[in-house]
Formats: sequence, structure tokens, C-alpha cells
Amino acid sequence: MKKPIFLLLVLGLTQGAFTQTFELSAEIRPRLEYLHGFKTLMPDTLDAAAFVSQRTRLNFDYNSEKIEAYLSLQNIRTWGDVATLNSSDKNGLAIQQAWASLFLSPQFSLKLGRQEISYDDERIFGSVGWAQQARSHDALLAILNPNDKHQLEIGFALNAEAETLFEVPYRLNNYKTFQYLWYHTSFTHAGLSILALNNGMSYEENSAQKTVYNQTLGMHFTFFKNKLKGDTSFYFQGGKIGNQSLSAYNFGANFYYAVAQKFTAGLGIEYLSGTDMNTTSTKLKSFTPWYGTNHKFNGWMDYFYVGNHNNSVGLLDINATLTYRKNKFSATLNPHIFSAAAVVVDETNTKMNKALGTEWDLVMQYKWTDVVAFQAGYSQMFATKTMEVLKEGNKDNTNNWAWVMITVKPSLFKTSFEKN
Repeated sequence: MKKPIFLLLVLGLTQGAFTQTFELSAEIRPRLEYLHGFKTLMPDTLDAAAFVSQRTRLNFDYNSEKIEAYLSLQNIRTWGDVATLNSSDKNGLAIQQAWASLFLSPQFSLKLGRQEISYDDERIFGSVGWAQQARSHDALLAILNPNDKHQLEIGFALNAEAETLFEVPYRLNNYKTFQYLWYHTSFTHAGLSILALNNGMSYEENSAQKTVYNQTLGMHFTFFKNKLKGDTSFYFQGGKIGNQSLSAYNFGANFYYAVAQKFTAGLGIEYLSGTDMNTTSTKLKSFTPWYGTNHKFNGWMDYFYVGNHNNSVGLLDINATLTYRKNKFSATLNPHIFSAAAVVVDETNTKMNKALGTEWDLVMQYKWTDVVAFQAGYSQMFATKTMEVLKEGNKDNTNNWAWVMITVKPSLFKTSFEKN
């Protein structure tokens, strides 16, 4: 009788056991850049900029049956921004992410804390990974995964500059609050996402701060079959920005075809509505891709929607893609033809041609090992006179940008153990 009793005791103890994992990882990412007309046309009286920026991260990831916790510490620096004998760093150490996921059931979880929020092609919500600091939000997410084909996420954020006894103005260049719903469903050869965002922004009026809300509602559809894949999206924006009413929209479509074993070709178009420069209306018609990874759209030289071109004349971007891949190497050529979506006028109120120019982007990557990747890129803008109206500088100057980046992402320590 002793042996069966012992076996029952062991089975009873192990049934409650679960696996816990912990991983410590790092990222070191220096990037050399040469800028001669990046983001804006090169002025005649200034010289090109050149610098090396670096992102350094230390990541802690804990995972168990009921909890996942993630902490990412980072330092962002420009080589030489402090002297070699400096006793303190310029930017110091910052928390890029610090969140926990609570798995309340197999289908439902809560994710709370400072976190990256990224959906679909990252047009509205993205991690902005190209920027060395990236983007993260202080937010609470409720996540429902009833099965493999459906996912629903509801997000909430409420921002303040500090703990106070009474309401004080929120003066950071940031949203005051948002609430959103994102739903995704999968089909055999397609996927559909729906996003609804209620965005609360503060502004000053009559020496008082007010919070007004604008809404973004839209969908993102992807499909793939055999050698063809693509995506299309449409978003509408309404509500208010400051004291102006908003009515704007955005649509885009991309198609890619594997023309050979190593080559993929693509065509794309995106339209972001804009506001006429000579309008007498008080309504704002300029679409804003609020928290997206905008660097990946509309050319890599960041002339549009990367900290600029908001509440302006919008954009029509017609582009093509040619990608070559072999083993660990890839190269992509991506030309763009840019036009304004709304009326542009010069200083004499004369209407300009809507053509803004063309941009050619070339990006190459070599994945040396599983943790080390080399990337390099070159871009050149061929601007028009209309672009000069929107941007400072001279269109006849050589407006180009080149960069080289090395990414090292080692796993420093990883362990797994059982706990009752």
C-alpha cells in the first residue's frame, strides 16, 4: 500500500507545478548618418551634418503561467555628446518599457504599464523602432483572444505631469488621454483589422486649458495567395483639434508579387487629405497618422509626417518597390512620386503645381549572425519649386542622406524552472 500512496502524493504535487522563464538580453545599435537635405531642403549657407547616434538597451523578461513582466532600460546618446572625462551622462538611463501582463484566464488578459503599442502596418499605432528612443505609452490594455481567428484589444491612457491635489494644466507635447478599440480577424488567405481611436488633446484658449477630442475610425485589410500579397486601408478622422473642426481621411493600397525566386516587385499608393493654403474655411481637412511609425511611409528622408507636415496640404504618394533576397543578404529599391493633396500657394497667393518631387531610397541588409545585422542606406530627393514653398532650403542643391547601422542583440542569460 505504501507505493500507491507515494505515487498519489507525487502526482498531487506536480499537477500544480508550472514553468517559469527568465531572460536577460541586450541591444547595442550605433548608426552613422550623413545629412545633406534630410527632412527639409538643404539651404545654400549651411553645411551637411554627420554624427553617430547609439541606442543601448538592457531587457528583463519574466514569464509564468499567470504573469509576464518586461522591463527595458535604455540610454540614447550621440557619440561625443559628453567629454571623455565627464562625470555624468547627458541623457542618463531611461525606462523605455516597464509593463506586466496578467493572464486572468486562457482567453483574457490585462497589460499595464509603459509599453510599445503596435498594430497592423503601424500607420496609426507603431513602435517607431527606427528612432533610437522609439515610442512607448503609459497605458492599460484589456486583451481578449477567444480563439486563433479573433482578437480584441481595448486601450486606455490618462496622462498628467505630476501627482497634484488639484487639476493643473498638462503642457507636454503629448495627448492628454485616449481610448481605443482594435479588433482583428483572420481568414484562410486574408486578415481584417478595425480600429476606433478617441484622442484627447489639450490646448490653451482664453488663458485656460481645454481638452477636446478627435476620432479616428478605419480598417486595414491584408491578403496573400501564392506569389501575390497586398494590403489596403482606409481611415476617417473627425472631431476637433484645438478650436478647429476636423474632417480628414487617408487611404492606401500596396501590392507585391514574387516575380522570381529572389526578386519581389511591388506598387503602392497612399493619399492623406490636406487643407488648402488659400482656404477661408475654419475646418481642418489634414489627416494625422497620430502614433504611427511614420518613418517607414512616404520615403525614408522623413519629409512628411515625421515631426513635420502636420495640419498641412496633405500628400499623394505613388511608389514602387523592388527587393532582392539571397541567403543572409537583401536589398530594396523604393522610388516615390510625391504630390500635394490640397492647394499650395506661394507668397503672392499664386497657385502652385501640386507636384512636390521624387525620392529614391536604397536599403541593404546583411544578417551576419542570429544576433548581429548590418544595414546601410542611401536616399536622394529631387524636389520641385512647390516643395520650396513648403520647406526651407533650395531644391537645386543636392538633397541626400546616407547611413550605416549595426545592430547587436545578444541573449545574455536565459533560464527555465518548475515551481509548485
